[in-house]
Amino acid sequence: MNLCVLGAQWGDEGKGKIVDLLTPHFDIVARYQGGHNAGHTVFVQGRKFVLHLIPSGILHPGVVCVIGNGVVVDPVALFAELDTLQAAGIETTGRLLVSDKAHLILPYHRELDVLSEARRGERKIGTTSRGIGPAYEDKIGRRGVRTGDLADPSDRGPLALAIRENVAARNRLVGNADLHWEKVLAHLRRAWPRLRPLVADTSVFVHRAMAQGRAVLFEGAQGTLLDIDHGTYPFVTSSNATAGGAATGIGVGPGAVGTVLGVAKAYTTRVGAGPLPTELTGELGERLRESGQEFGASTGRPRRCGWYDAVAVRYAVRVNGLAALAITKLDVLDGLERLEICTAYRCRGEVVTEMPGDIAQLAACEPVYETMPGWTRSTKGLTKWADLPVEAQRYVRRLEETSGVGAAIVSTGSDRDHTIVREDGVLSHLRSPVRR
Repeated sequence: MNLCVLGAQWGDEGKGKIVDLLTPHFDIVARYQGGHNAGHTVFVQGRKFVLHLIPSGILHPGVVCVIGNGVVVDPVALFAELDTLQAAGIETTGRLLVSDKAHLILPYHRELDVLSEARRGERKIGTTSRGIGPAYEDKIGRRGVRTGDLADPSDRGPLALAIRENVAARNRLVGNADLHWEKVLAHLRRAWPRLRPLVADTSVFVHRAMAQGRAVLFEGAQGTLLDIDHGTYPFVTSSNATAGGAATGIGVGPGAVGTVLGVAKAYTTRVGAGPLPTELTGELGERLRESGQEFGASTGRPRRCGWYDAVAVRYAVRVNGLAALAITKLDVLDGLERLEICTAYRCRGEVVTEMPGDIAQLAACEPVYETMPGWTRSTKGLTKWADLPVEAQRYVRRLEETSGVGAAIVSTGSDRDHTIVREDGVLSHLRSPVRR
């Protein structure tokens, strides 16, 4: 009954819309990694919502949303997002839980993020500079601060000790002592009264809910190729965006994750630095960017655009055990005379069909393309497979063949209703939408 939805490319695939679409079939939506560097955009009846930290299921009344222990949380960003939802008439009281084991992003993390990027020079990763990476560094270095630690804000408690040590380390790195640990501790003391009602042992909550027969949708951020272990390292995020991260990031057994659905655009995009074998830098790339509104939801940065990369998606199928794909933004390709699908790479004179693990080798790869005819009739807003132009149907089928799994969902626009759900798809096992 459970489902994991994650990105099958370099992020920005449209996961927010797919999670929002599928949420009525579930009781709980649980976010398992990343931070407010994510930007999940959802359009509902013409209204635009951009969610950075809170699961996309929050837009559905009665659904409980969980921010798991694998997520890093900036209290300021969390409260701002809650305020925005409240102003939009979305009631969140009693519907959002934050793991007591989730690590916090603190003011010095943002400073260190900016400093780290500046020191890289031309080898910048292209982070959002929101403190995500340094917060995960503190977590792995066993010096992080978790939400549950705020329960003891005394000057001599473990929280104060960790803050003192971390601020001292920050001052040494930055080269001045203008940040005082008392100021950071005071910041956390102010945040705790509002954060306290949200904090819980979410692993226990999810486990008990599943024992009662309640269905869980696990929501990933970023994408497979930005995973810290399986992405195009070092140009990656700082967490496990792949399906394995769902189990560790929520605190459930691997078998509880259930079916895994990968979200992929009908073409390819990437934000920031790192290899992008199918990148289009000329007029065509600009056309995809403008038509697809390919600008980061979190930063506004323009995304690099290219043709669909089946090699990359096949890799995502393998490392995640994907059962199916949700293909998004098919309508962006409307009006193009021809379309290209990358089915292999030519690397140093050799044709390869698997993504190289070596970043220098991947950067040297050239795409091997297969050309298909485009279509002139608009697909925007279509909800039935039979209504798609025959060329669009053939294109989707070829994406299925080259990627190795079927497309259970095809998105034809930004709104929730602009979607084709394949009746014969892997999602046919989902129970009827939950009545609330």
